[in-house]
Amino acid sequence: MSADNKDPRLAVLVDSIVRLSRGELSSRIEPSSARDEVDAVITGVNLLAEELEQVYDQFERRVESRTAMLRQAHLDLMKMAMSDALTGLANRVALMDGIETALAGAQAGALPPALILLDLDSFKTVNDRFGHDAGDRVLQEVAARLNGVVRESDMVARLGGDEFAILLPEVTMDVAMQVARRALQVLGEQIQLDHLYIHSRASIGVRLGDPGQNADALLLDADTAMYAAKREGRSIIKVFEPLMLYTRQLRSQMATELRGAITSNELVLHYQPVVELATNRVLGVEVLVRWQHPVRGLIPPDTFIPLAEEIGAIHDLDRWVMLTSLRQLAEWRRTLPLDDDFQLRVNLSAVELKQLDLVDHVRSLLRDLGVPAQCLVIEITETAIVTRGEVEMYSLLSLQKLGVGIEIDDFGTGYSSISYLRELPVSMVKVDRSLLVDLDHRPGQLEFVAAILQLIRAAGLEAVFEGIETKEQADQLRELGCASGQGYYFSRPLPAPAATELLTASKFLKVTVDAP
Repeated sequence: MSADNKDPRLAVLVDSIVRLSRGELSSRIEPSSARDEVDAVITGVNLLAEELEQVYDQFERRVESRTAMLRQAHLDLMKMAMSDALTGLANRVALMDGIETALAGAQAGALPPALILLDLDSFKTVNDRFGHDAGDRVLQEVAARLNGVVRESDMVARLGGDEFAILLPEVTMDVAMQVARRALQVLGEQIQLDHLYIHSRASIGVRLGDPGQNADALLLDADTAMYAAKREGRSIIKVFEPLMLYTRQLRSQMATELRGAITSNELVLHYQPVVELATNRVLGVEVLVRWQHPVRGLIPPDTFIPLAEEIGAIHDLDRWVMLTSLRQLAEWRRTLPLDDDFQLRVNLSAVELKQLDLVDHVRSLLRDLGVPAQCLVIEITETAIVTRGEVEMYSLLSLQKLGVGIEIDDFGTGYSSISYLRELPVSMVKVDRSLLVDLDHRPGQLEFVAAILQLIRAAGLEAVFEGIETKEQADQLRELGCASGQGYYFSRPLPAPAATELLTASKFLKVTVDAP
C-alpha cells in the first residue's frame, strides 16, 4: 500500500495506543466493516484497554478500602489513646486537651470551665476484701453513674486507680456545685455485685477556672481541694481556696523533712502507763511516738503518721519505734525492779504487718536485747487485719507462737465484731476512748459499755479501756469489773526520763486529782 493510499485506521490505532500509555483506559476504537488484520489488532487493543480498566478499577477500590481501614484504625488508636480501657471514659490526656480547649474559650469571652475531682473513699478495702475483679466492676459502675449526672457537652474522665474527673465547660460555680452534689449523691447509693453490696462514697474537690490559667494549674488546684476534702473526712465536697495550696506545700515540705527526721534523732518516744484498775498497779506502758521538729516544736503523731503512710516512710518509722522502745525496756529491766508481767505495748501499722521479715526482725530484737517475748505486746488497728490476708495472718500467728501478745487497738471504731475477733490470734482488746466520753451523763451509755465488756469477756479476751480522764470513769469501770485501763486520769504520756522516774518511785500510781 502506497503512502498516498495509507489506511487511516493505522493513525487512529497509534493514537489509541498512545492514550492507553498515558493512562486513558476508557479509550476505545470503533472497528470497521472490513474485518481484516487491522480490525483484528483494533479488537485486541480494545480488549486490552478493557482489561486494564477493570484491573485499575479493582486496584482503586482496593486502595480506597485499605485507606478507609487505615483511617478507621487511626481513629481507633486515637480513641484508645484518649480513653480509659476499663471504663470507656476519657483518660488524662483527653481531659487535659479538653481543659485547654475550655480555657481557650474562656479567654475568648465564654464562661470559665469548672473541674471536679473525685477520689473514692476506702476503695482499697474493696480490692482487699472482694478482689480486683469486684473492684473493676465497681469502677465501671461509678463511671456509668457519673455519666448520668452531666450534660452531653461535659467530659467525665478516669485519671487512674479510683480517681475520676468531671470537666464542665462554660459554667458558673452554682452549676458546678449542683453537679458535684449530684455526683456525691449517686455515689452514696450502694452498688450491688451479685450477692455483695458495696458503697463507693467519694471525696470531691471543685475548682472554677481563672482567666489566664493553664490546664496543669487547674488540675493541681482541683486536686488540692479534693485532698483537703479527704483529710477533713469522707463524702465531703471542698471548693478550692488559695490557703489549701499553701497547706499542701507545707505538707510536701514536711514530707521531705520527715524522711530525714527518722534518721536524725528528731523523733522521741513517750510512754503512757497502763494501770490495773483494782490496785492502780502499773502493768506496763504504751509507746507513743512524737516528732521534735527543730522549728515547729513537738508534733503529735496524728499529724505525721498519716503522712508517713502516704509517702511510704511508715516501715522505717515502725522499725525505729520498735528498736528504740525495746532498748528502753531492756534498760528498765536491768535498772528497775519491774514485775515479771510488765509489758511494753507497741503500735504496728498495717504496712509493717505485711512485711515478710517482721517475725524474724522481732525475734532478733528480743534475743539481742534479752527481753522475754511475753513482755512485748503488739497493738494493731481493726482495719489492719480486716482483710485477713495470708501474710498478715502468718505474722500474727507466728508472733503469738513466739510468745508476743496481740492487742486490737481502737476497738469500736472500725469493722470488727466480737465473733470476728475470736477467729484471730488476739488476746486483748483496747476499747476506744469515744465510748467513755458520755459515760457520766448519756442515758444508757454505762449499760452499753457493760454489754461490750461482757461480750469481750465471753470471747475469752481481755479488755483494756483507754481515755480514762476522771475518777468517776475509773470507778465506774472498776465496778463493772474491767481489769485495766489508761488515760490522763492516771498519767499523761511521759518522755523516757519522766517515765523512768515514775516507775522508780513505785509500782502503784498515786492519783490525787482529775486530769484537766
